[in-house]
Amino acid sequence: MNIRSYELFQVPPRWLFLKIETDEGIVGWGEPVIEGRAATVKTAVEELMENLIGKDPMNIEDHWNVMYRCGFYRGGPILMSAIAGIDQALWDIKGKFYNAPIHQLMGGKCRDSIRVYSWIGGDRPAEVGEAALSMVRKGFTALKMNATEELQFVDSYKKIGEAVARIAAVREAVGKDVGIGIDFHGRVHRPMAKTLAKELEPFNPMFIEEPVLPENNEALREIANAVSIPIATGERMFSRWQFKTILQDGYVDIIQPDLSHAGGITECKKIISMAEAFDVAAAPHCPLGPIALAACLQVDATCYNAFIQEQSLGIHYNQGSDLLDYLMDQTVFAYKDGYATIPDGPGLGIEVNEEKVREAAKVGHNWHSPVWRHADGSVAEW
Repeated sequence: MNIRSYELFQVPPRWLFLKIETDEGIVGWGEPVIEGRAATVKTAVEELMENLIGKDPMNIEDHWNVMYRCGFYRGGPILMSAIAGIDQALWDIKGKFYNAPIHQLMGGKCRDSIRVYSWIGGDRPAEVGEAALSMVRKGFTALKMNATEELQFVDSYKKIGEAVARIAAVREAVGKDVGIGIDFHGRVHRPMAKTLAKELEPFNPMFIEEPVLPENNEALREIANAVSIPIATGERMFSRWQFKTILQDGYVDIIQPDLSHAGGITECKKIISMAEAFDVAAAPHCPLGPIALAACLQVDATCYNAFIQEQSLGIHYNQGSDLLDYLMDQTVFAYKDGYATIPDGPGLGIEVNEEKVREAAKVGHNWHSPVWRHADGSVAEW
């Protein structure tokens, strides 16, 4: 069996889908994308696929190493996201060839389902108490929200107070047993991060996410020494070599590799297993589409330290197009009591609605991250 062809589909709201077809008619799907840079990743996929046409899709480990190592310059969000989507599609082909879910090819599953959380509040969180209660009524037992709007390096305690008030409203609305993940989103710089984290501690967050930008991970030591809240990070880290450093430092409690950004199924399985050796949990990042989520669930099934999964059904980015729109079986991601069942179908365990994908690709998208500015005109972290 050889790889015969591939196609790329840039579809709303902000996703890029990859279809790889073999000469035996088996098709695999992947989701190679960086939010706001879909066209750039698309070009990288096209460059990498030049070397894969005519090759046996089953040799995934070798293909991964060629894509990663043989370009000399390696890593980073664009190249690793391109590799990720290709890797997902190759695993999908392999699973379909053997008529088995990917998790069976990786040693079998250690769980039947995994807890999921739902986003509330949008980019600039508001009216979060009622939104949180609505999600709990739908069965979710965990939520995540942005902590703040934009913050300067050193900002007013008024903004800290507003952030604390929002978290307090959520905790009051949902009670003490619902998990609340609080995403700093890299908007909080080192001088304010300790202060905000300390103020949030009484509300028992499930975790604080990206309390500083990943390029400032050395500051996690101070934050970890200041509070007892679990610290999560990793959505903007792209290989096991980057994760190695923060695991060795010992100040992170939860890693969040993204299976569409950090080298795909092959690499993220290794990253999460490496974290287990440091007694660190995993909560894979996934504010993306159905193929990315399916890949996450296949890996979650095999990783003992995976404890919760991000998913983006109904997220504020998905207005007009959502995950289920692109699937033939819209029950595959049915959540029950705050958990998602691990798909047991061949490959990724989903069937992509190709007709819908082709229609949506005619519309396409040109989604980019917003540009925020502070009151003084300087650029703010989004």
